[in-house]
Amino acid sequence: QVQLVESGGGLVQPGGSRRLSCAYSGIIFSIYAMAWYRQAPGKERELVASLTSDGTTNYADSVKGRFTISRDKAKNTVNLQMGSLKPEDTAVYYCNIESTKVGYWGQGTQVTVSS
Repeated sequence: QVQLVESGGGLVQPGGSRRLSCAYSGIIFSIYAMAWYRQAPGKERELVASLTSDGTTNYADSVKGRFTISRDKAKNTVNLQMGSLKPEDTAVYYCNIESTKVGYWGQGTQVTVSS
């Protein structure tokens, strides 16, 4: 059974950095994208960053230049390096893996940016 386990959330100071990690296990066929989403209170879940199977990355305008998505095949993880964090980045962050058949989601991890 496919499982995604996230880690790295917590309290961060404005201007600080934090790395989120999503460890995946199980058999996933034909992965075409890995991504991070986030959802803040009162807002819809939004795509933060994605990594397609050909290596192409895409970022929300609000995080461009500050966040980086990457995959570590050896460790079976998809990561999100976050820098220059702002209070507006406060949200629950979710890992997502899309295959040709099914989409998988992590449990979500809370990131709070506050002084």
